[in-house]
Amino acid sequence: MARRAAGGNGGTGGVKGARRPEVRLPALEAYGGGELEPDGDYDGLEIKDEDFVAQDGGGARFMDCALTGCALDETRLHHARVLDSVLTGIRGVGTDLAESTLRDVELIDARMGGVQMHGAVLERVVVRGGKIDYLNLRRARLRDVVFEGCVLVEPDFLEARLERVEFVGCSLKGVDFTGATFTDVDLRGAAELEIARGVDRLSGAVISMGQLLDLAPVLAVQLGIRVEG
Repeated sequence: MARRAAGGNGGTGGVKGARRPEVRLPALEAYGGGELEPDGDYDGLEIKDEDFVAQDGGGARFMDCALTGCALDETRLHHARVLDSVLTGIRGVGTDLAESTLRDVELIDARMGGVQMHGAVLERVVVRGGKIDYLNLRRARLRDVVFEGCVLVEPDFLEARLERVEFVGCSLKGVDFTGATFTDVDLRGAAELEIARGVDRLSGAVISMGQLLDLAPVLAVQLGIRVEG
């Protein structure tokens, strides 16, 4: 196996830290080209600068793979499984990863928009750098996930379940936590925390004193408190 799971940092302030993946890829074979195939099996491949725009890889499995600089605009990867893999410089608008599984994955410097990941399962995943607009994680399950140094614009976590999730040096702009469930979620390291909806769902999360002060107006509205003077 390529992955050796790294233990979490133990957390601070009573919060359990996320277990980060350590992906150690084997010697990889070059991808032979061609279109993605539904239910395809991709194992131990280096897939570089491929154009998968509007292709159908629904149900495909990627294991011990390195995907670098690939275009995934409108690519269908519904029910796909991405395991023990590193994705670097991925770009795409409207990529369909609904009900997919990402386990022991590093996603680095992605530039994406409108990614559909509703109902997806993310376990031991690091999202590092890059920018993702309108990420749809409705009803997704996230366990041991770290968002690090990235920008998330209007991500949607409606009714998602987050367990041991950390936001480190990243910007959350207009996030929707409506109906979400948190267990050991650490928001203290977020460089920017702008909650559009679902501030009442923060039970099970930890925030800093500064973030509490920034969120005070939203919390007052949520609680029906009128502040004057």
